Parts: sequence; structure tokens; C-alpha cells
Amino acid sequence: MKQWGGRFTRELAGSAAAFLNSLPVDSRLYKQDIKGSIAHARMLGRRGIVTADESETLIRGLNEILQEIESGELRPQEGAEEDIHSFIEARLVERVGDAGKKLHTARSRNDQVAVDFRLYVKGEILGLQNKLLLLISILMERAEKNRDLIMPGYTHLQRAQPVTFAHHLLAYCEMLRRDYGRLQDCLGRMDLSPLGAGALAGTTFPVDREEVAEELGFRGVCGNTLDAVSDRDYAAEFLFALSLIMMHLSRFCEELILWSSSEFKFVEMDDAYTTGSSIMPQKKNPDMAELIRGKTGRVYGRLVSLLTVLKGLPLAYNKDLQEDKEAVFDAADTVKDCLEMMIPLLGTLRVDRRRMREAAGGDFTNATDLADYLARRGVPFRDAHGIVGQVVLRCIEKQVSLEELPLQEYREFSPKFSPDLYEFIDIAACVNRRSTPGGPAVEAVNQALKDLRRWLQKAE
Repeated sequence: MKQWGGRFTRELAGSAAAFLNSLPVDSRLYKQDIKGSIAHARMLGRRGIVTADESETLIRGLNEILQEIESGELRPQEGAEEDIHSFIEARLVERVGDAGKKLHTARSRNDQVAVDFRLYVKGEILGLQNKLLLLISILMERAEKNRDLIMPGYTHLQRAQPVTFAHHLLAYCEMLRRDYGRLQDCLGRMDLSPLGAGALAGTTFPVDREEVAEELGFRGVCGNTLDAVSDRDYAAEFLFALSLIMMHLSRFCEELILWSSSEFKFVEMDDAYTTGSSIMPQKKNPDMAELIRGKTGRVYGRLVSLLTVLKGLPLAYNKDLQEDKEAVFDAADTVKDCLEMMIPLLGTLRVDRRRMREAAGGDFTNATDLADYLARRGVPFRDAHGIVGQVVLRCIEKQVSLEELPLQEYREFSPKFSPDLYEFIDIAACVNRRSTPGGPAVEAVNQALKDLRRWLQKAE
């Protein structure tokens, strides 16, 4: 059933109808469309725009259609309708007769689509936030069990200073916590109902926009009818938030891939989340982590595609906006899949504590502490930096560590060196001196975990 056509003298060409058809994509909005239509029908009855009996008939018919779609008796792919909105309306007219034709009173497909899409994005935000909380909880559990596990921290992918594995995991907790907040910010800005905006200029009927908004769970109504039907800022913002989530997951996956290689051997992924080679029997490949890393580009592409669609659109509605849904649906599905994979992948990860600890003591990761040692004894830090650089060069030449270099050789570089320097550059001591907020020391990690638990309780 077309919702238009009275002024046309020819049928839409078959190829054009197929090109126009969005039902295979937007059929997943059936719940939101029926929910919005029920709220609209109830308001029409209360405001006397349709009779009370007609309102109840519409609501009953819509609920029956919902139940049949949910049970599989009715499939939105059937029929010749161009989108989910016309599909549901056509089924409603078949079911309740002329009363069904009154449902669209005081409503345009423009504000109808806009409210459906907002309801969908709201629901996706809440679902994604729950998955983020679960992933953060898994990371916290792993951090709690590895508070004292020392590993090398890196800059430029070169060993830099010793940290704890817990500290490294908590860095990702902070990223994911920001992701949760970005989704919350997006939700706060988009939580307004466009229903009642009509095609672009509102309606002459005495509708109650606030009543419908409240029933649908919105905190208010869109303030401008032109903007209400053409706004897709929330969709772009949602895609940006999803892109950052994927960026964080991808960075973590990159590290997991490196750490699981023979060159690092810090971790081993469970067999259930790795694959083998068709030709090399010894291989254990981190395919799940690699796929998450790869799918990040897919989500980025969805953001760019929507921004490109929006960049030249005059007010108000344009058919270009039909392209918004596939981008958002695919990106949301991709991020959910990746989060659902990341949770058990990290939960089953095996850590080689000995290998991490050995690596933390290599490549002079305690050199900065040695410079600090001199600075504490009155040597200007820049001078201390230069002295320690010379000490490191001596150690490289002699193929020894800072701990192995004799005190008499240290004194060749500065008389400030004393026997206590060896205690100062002990790797565990280097870590645990860094106990300021946000640092890698066990004390700081304990406080970070405590703060995260408080935040989690509020978020849940």
C-alpha cells in the first residue's frame, strides 16, 4: 500500500520501486514503529481527533500486529510496501478497516521515521553501555589478580619504564569509562521526541506533543519542527562514539596480538578464541583479535558515510536520509559483536608472569629511577640524565645491567653514587615508588580499583 500517489498518473517503474525500497533494512524498526504509533493513536483519542473507540481499535490492531511479527506469523519482507512504516499501516488497514486509515492523522512519515530511529538509537545505547560495564568488570577482575605483576611499559614500542599489568589493564578501563560517558552524553542530547513536527511545519490538529513524548520515554520534545525531522546529529554522534569504542578495542587487540607472539610471549589466548593454519600445523593465530582490529575500519567507514550524506542537505527532509539507518544498524551490530567477543577473550586469557617480570627488568627500564636518584642528591636533572646515559652506554659495552655494574665504575661518572643506589633501582622499588594517583604502584592500583567500583555501582 502506497501512502501517496493521488496526484500521479503513472505507476512507479519497477526498477525505481526496487531502488526506493528500504523494507529489508528498516524492517528491524517494527517495534519502535508500533510503539510510536500506539502512543500517537492514544493521543489522538484523548485529544478528540479520533473517537475513543477508533483509538482503542487502532491500539488493539497494532498490538496484534506486533505479536504476529514477534511470533513469526507475519514477516515484514512480505508484500509490496516500500518500508516498514507503510507495511505496518497496510496490515492495520486490512485488520481494522477504515479506522486504520486515520492513524496517520496529524503525522507525517518524516516525524514517524524520526521518532522510530531515535527510539532505536536510545535502546542501542543502553545495550552497549551494559556490555561496556561487563567488559570493564572483566578487566577489573584481571587487574585485582595481578596487582603486583610487574611488566615493561612502552613508548615507541620500546621498553621504557616498569609498570604493573594491573596498571596497564586499568588504562583500558579508563578508555571504556569515557566511552560509556560519551554514549550517555549522546543519549542526553537526543532524548527529545520529534512526533508532532509533521513533514516540517507541525500540524493544524490540536496534538499534545508532550504527552506522546512522556509515554515514549523522552524527556521532552524537539524545539523546532524543521530541525526535528531533519536532525541526524545524534546518529553521527552515536557513530563517533562507536568509532572510539572500536579504536580502543583495536588498540588493545594490537597489544594482545603482539603479546601473544613468540617475540613477547606475555600472554596466551585460549584455544576457543584462536585458530590454526591450513598448511602450518604449529600455528595458533589470534584471529578474533585481528578481526576486531579489522572491523574497526568498517565502523569508521559508517561514520564517514553518514557525515558525507548529511553535509549538503538543505532543510528539511530529503530522501538521502534513508541511507542513515543501514550505517547505524551495521555499526551498532559490529560493535556489539566485538564487545561480546572481547569479554570472553579477556576472561580466558593466560598470563606468563615470569616472562613479563623478566622483560620488565631488561633494556634499562630503571634508568629514569637512577637519574632520579642523582636528582634527589642535588644533581640537576638534566645533568643527571646525561650521567645516566653515559652509565647505560658503559653497561651496553660491557653487556651488563645497571644492577650488575660495580659501584667503583658508577663513581667514575659521579661521586654522588652510593651503595644504596642498588636498592633504589630495584625493579619492584621503581614501581612501588610511583604511588601517586593513577600510578602503577600497588597502592595506587588499589585506589584506582576502589574508585572504579564506586563508579560501576552508580553506572549500574
